[in-house]
Amino acid sequence: MTEPTSYSAELEWLAGGQPFSTQFADVYFSGDAGLDDARYIFLQNSQLSERWALLAPHAHFCIAETGFGTGLNFLAAWQLWDQVAPASAQLHFVSAEKYPLTAQDLHKALNLWPELAALAEQLEAQYSGLAPGWQHFSLANGRVTLTLLIGDLLDTLPQLDAKVDAWFLDGFAPAKNPHMWQPPLFRRMAELSKDNATVATSTCIDDVRSSLQTAGFSVRKVDGVDDKPAILCGERSNQPFAVVWQAPWFARPAPPARSERHALVIGGGLAGCSTAHALARRGWQVTLLERHAELAQEASGNPQGILYAKLSPHHPPLSRFIQGSYQYSLRLLHRELPQTENSWQACGVLQLAKNHKEAERQTQLAEQGYPRDFLYAVSAQQASKLAAVAVENGGLFFPTAGWVNPPALCRQLAHHALISTKPLVEAERLERVDGRWQVINQQGEILASAPVAIICCAHESARFAQSNHLPLKAIRGQITHLPVTTESRSLQTVLCADGYISPARQAQHHLGASFRFDRLDNQVSAEENLSNLDLLEALSPQLANSFADYRSQAADLQARAALRCTAPDYLPLIGPMADPALFVERYSVLAKDASQQPIAAAPWHEDLYVNAAHGSRGLISCPLGGELVAAWITGEPLPLPRDLAEAVHPSRFMLRHLIRGDRADRQKANNRLSPE
Repeated sequence: MTEPTSYSAELEWLAGGQPFSTQFADVYFSGDAGLDDARYIFLQNSQLSERWALLAPHAHFCIAETGFGTGLNFLAAWQLWDQVAPASAQLHFVSAEKYPLTAQDLHKALNLWPELAALAEQLEAQYSGLAPGWQHFSLANGRVTLTLLIGDLLDTLPQLDAKVDAWFLDGFAPAKNPHMWQPPLFRRMAELSKDNATVATSTCIDDVRSSLQTAGFSVRKVDGVDDKPAILCGERSNQPFAVVWQAPWFARPAPPARSERHALVIGGGLAGCSTAHALARRGWQVTLLERHAELAQEASGNPQGILYAKLSPHHPPLSRFIQGSYQYSLRLLHRELPQTENSWQACGVLQLAKNHKEAERQTQLAEQGYPRDFLYAVSAQQASKLAAVAVENGGLFFPTAGWVNPPALCRQLAHHALISTKPLVEAERLERVDGRWQVINQQGEILASAPVAIICCAHESARFAQSNHLPLKAIRGQITHLPVTTESRSLQTVLCADGYISPARQAQHHLGASFRFDRLDNQVSAEENLSNLDLLEALSPQLANSFADYRSQAADLQARAALRCTAPDYLPLIGPMADPALFVERYSVLAKDASQQPIAAAPWHEDLYVNAAHGSRGLISCPLGGELVAAWITGEPLPLPRDLAEAVHPSRFMLRHLIRGDRADRQKANNRLSPE
């Protein structure tokens, strides 16, 4: 993954408030005509008004853009979408941007267009801390989705999984930004385009025109507005184009013809509620099944969960997945759950360096130029000031993170007109009958049925015949509830190292958490209360001293124990389910030669998906996991780079077992799993 030297656009402001890029020595738009240009070049010459008026109910339309800039094209398209598209249709706008504007610069630029103010306000409410990677936004009550690909376009676009209806080529002019206008861009456009996809761009130089033609687009020059230069527009022809082989076990299942948009979600924790919410925002009817009387009664039931994103400066898949998930969770929280003293608080999270190795990792991260509203390094003195208690180590500060009450979030996500929650429903097995999944209890009664089913039952997701091959492992964790003391009452931020302590909620701090592999009950343990108290010393000796008297009362301290669920590689399982026996049979050639490229479609269980194994990171990863499941089901662009979608794909373990035998993964599964 190639990292830019700077993550943000560097601007100068010209007369009239016009933004000028110093990195590309060019303006973002032409004076006060920028909005008119966007409408003419991209909307009118892509025939969007006419095409959108003809869309069927529940249709999906995808625009892909090179160069998000100030977001002007996006907002102009969104405004037109609201005016002419069917109310039930979905717009997905994908835009690549190497140097995103800061939130302050975006606001200043968009202030030039008062008629877009209502839409700009929604965008700006979620626009902050844009670190490299996929940045996913759900807007207009789910009717509009924006996915920003932050980074070099020649790195990000190959990882996009989408079917594009219209292309906006709006990076800086080829003379200013020659790196973007390369043959790989046009080849990738051809691979991602639907038949008859359109293209529009403000440049008409011969190199761009010939490159588009080579990629299978029929293009023509069109006069510019007034005295402005001519532009190019055109359509993708239906001629065959050589498509690069894609592993069928990670490919999208062939979409069935659906007359009913109804899904069953099994499990009412964070994963299930996030999945139900993501589908309901897309206009799906959802039946949410929960075996307890209330939602979020197991691992998602802790009173305070921490928005904790431990990242690696080397950007392995786990770190990149955590980063993108963390940022989407923050957007969802600001959008869905008002901050109160009981629901959640963006109080900031301090990740303290417990040793020299950890300090080196944090230094490397801080030196990578992340936006300051995402993370920055602090000394022990600065950390103490932020936390309002004395700490002895410096670390990283995540200013927009904090704590959340997971049950409150689950209830809010499930509180939707299209979600019907059924409590006290114990799902014993799943059966596919006449194109519908039936959920059946021990007595053989059909509890619910729908064309689509998503399993979100943590470690018990493997209880069904269709999913019992999943390598899921339960890990016990206990948090300890500590009454506030005079010293602890002043704590203002979450403190994290090997464990964490939260600022007070309802006159209690929550301290944890233990990781136990030798017991799978939920009985409170005095031993684990003591081990949690031991974690305080590395966080703040001052706080540890203030709670010292509680060590003798460990057996009487309030606490909560529950079972997390994880997979051998610590990544969740999110995506469509395949039949393992047929998988081995269909791809047996890989056991002898892993370089083979089979083309047979994977043996999918039709319309069956899983969203599980989020471990101790569910508060971060479940919301984006729900979006990923919804995208698989609806055919939308995936909200993750393709390599990360494959890294969390449920078929990855079947593939590994087939290629190298199951010995390696079994060994991992039997080892003590790291809490990280």
